Amino acid sequence: MSTLRILHVGKYYPPAKGGIETVVETLCRGERATVDSRALVINKSSDTVHEVVDDVPVTRVGSVATIGAVSVAPTLPWHLARATADVMVLHEPNPMALVAYAIARPKIPLVVWFHSEVIRPLWRYRVFYQPLLELALGRAARIVVASPPMLEAPALARHRDKCTVVPFGLDPSRYKCTPAIATRVKAIRSRSRTPILLFVGRLVGYKGIDVLLRALPGIDADTIIVGDGPQRLSLTALSYDLGLGERVRFVGEIPDEELQAWYEACDALVLPSITRQEAFGMVQLEAMMRGHPVVCTDLGTGVSWVNQHERTGLVVRPGDAQELRAALSRLIADSELRRQFGKAARARVLDLFTAQQMCGGTVSLYREVTGLSEAAHSEVVVAAGNVVGAGR
Repeated sequence: MSTLRILHVGKYYPPAKGGIETVVETLCRGERATVDSRALVINKSSDTVHEVVDDVPVTRVGSVATIGAVSVAPTLPWHLARATADVMVLHEPNPMALVAYAIARPKIPLVVWFHSEVIRPLWRYRVFYQPLLELALGRAARIVVASPPMLEAPALARHRDKCTVVPFGLDPSRYKCTPAIATRVKAIRSRSRTPILLFVGRLVGYKGIDVLLRALPGIDADTIIVGDGPQRLSLTALSYDLGLGERVRFVGEIPDEELQAWYEACDALVLPSITRQEAFGMVQLEAMMRGHPVVCTDLGTGVSWVNQHERTGLVVRPGDAQELRAALSRLIADSELRRQFGKAARARVLDLFTAQQMCGGTVSLYREVTGLSEAAHSEVVVAAGNVVGAGR
């Protein structure tokens, strides 16, 4: 039996940071034990680059401009049109890939991985985005979501019979505390006499960082905010206005080893997102893997399915700074509760959210999809033969 060829079409690929980027990398790396997985993504520069990253073939298609958060890659349709694969996996939301797919319409069995909903003004979504997404969903053999709550996403209403759940996962071997990381953790902890709260993500509106800042006055903890984005200046100003001083640090984008040290050193992760655009929260798994509790918000997505209230952490109403403050205060004041939640959090990740389980699920799905495609092809051949026979 020949090896299945899988083409993952993503937005970017590491070292670019982001939840979808982490998932695509984990899939490509983990699937290669049984299938030939590769990635087709956009480059943030104008050069198109073919490279191998940790044994994964990656093509980064050059872009010529950025409109909002969308990189414009004019040759992406050409790359899709000439792609050779047994299954194409389109990771969505991905406006440029949807446009390219609509133009190229490659005759390759399609799987759409629906990572999150798109939050845009309704008219703009209906006029521009929805038709492109509907085309891809309509042509898809299967649609993947990472949690049961995401099956109820409105965009999937007409296609639920094609939807399946494959939870995101992490590779535990990639999250070991090396001697270098341990040394850095010791230095971090030596400078903090209070518990450490950690936020990791882009500094954009739906992340609810302003709510977090408003919840922090009176909290006896240091808060580290990792990431960058268009709201950094306004959030820094808000922190100053609230008198948070040195208790809040905006450290920006940091190298991976430094990020791993902060994950190890923190006492709890906070994910205060306020819209359904936060569909899962990969950063929750990153913290839970290390035995830390999480405080998140109840958005009706996979976020509060991953972090279970009163078991692996605490879940609060989105946008409610007072409720968030109460949850943080409770965790900060009770080290034994943090330990209990953290232990349960790590056990939950190892039980449900490993890369091995995720990649096993996707490879089984690819085989199912190619089987369906081969069956459909056989039916067409038989039908054609019957027509020819009838003509005789």
